[in-house]
Amino acid sequence: MKNRGFAIFLLTVLAGYVSYGQDYAFKVMANKGTNEVKSGDAWQPIKTGSSLRPGDELKLADNGYLGLVHASGKPMEVKKAGSYKVTELAAQVQGGSSALNKYTDFILSSNSDEKKNKLSATGAVHRDVAEAKAIKLMLPENQHSGVYNNEAVISWDPSKVTGPYIVTLSNMFEDQLAKIETTENSIKINLNDPKFANETGIFVDVRSKANPSQSSKMHLIKKLSPEAHAKVQKSLNDIMGEVSEQTALNKFILAGFYEEQGLFIDAIAAYEETIKLAPDVTYYKEAYDEFLIRNGLKKQ
Repeated sequence: MKNRGFAIFLLTVLAGYVSYGQDYAFKVMANKGTNEVKSGDAWQPIKTGSSLRPGDELKLADNGYLGLVHASGKPMEVKKAGSYKVTELAAQVQGGSSALNKYTDFILSSNSDEKKNKLSATGAVHRDVAEAKAIKLMLPENQHSGVYNNEAVISWDPSKVTGPYIVTLSNMFEDQLAKIETTENSIKINLNDPKFANETGIFVDVRSKANPSQSSKMHLIKKLSPEAHAKVQKSLNDIMGEVSEQTALNKFILAGFYEEQGLFIDAIAAYEETIKLAPDVTYYKEAYDEFLIRNGLKKQ
């Protein structure tokens, strides 16, 4: 009987911990518009990073947007103007992966006001001060040059040098693989292209067509080793069921996943897709900008 009584006591304590750990229904990952939440009697503006509890109500403004993640780890976008009870939204959630919470917490922490204020006070780390170049590529240093996916976005700051530009891609032996002329300030390359398929690393150089002396620093894009690729794949499998749908919120979460893994080039591609899917949600653009600045890929 004593053992049975202890078991009941233990279950009660554990249930209390579970209840405490899930005292919210959703976390707000992204917010656009004059959306409001009612907790108790008062309506208040919704803030990114805040928690929504089961008893809360929401008002989504005209042309508003909310990117939410349920306590279970299931993402949800709310786009239709109107009033919602949080319990009704939670009832629509099926499944979810608790592993996703690790990356949503990482995203919210990275984009918190405290982090932004600290970044503004200290400034971003600029790794190429000693080698000032006219064209600044938004690509990481070699230690973060690994790429998990097959696509890489190469972009640069066009403020000092206007186009057209010549982008040269070469291999480790400095053999030219491709030369691309563009008037834009970014290109996307497919690493499965026959020109690149057999290369483990690709060097990127961008120059002004009119004045080739105006150039970028040479950057490396490197395919992950089979072992490193398998390790990332294992972690991605834990959350992929929740973020496989092509939504802006899912791409945003994937950007956070890749950043946490140190895969900045993959994170850039995910941010670009996020903005393409939700071009009117300025928060995503701001988060992308903060990502570039805090990782030294763009000047503040």
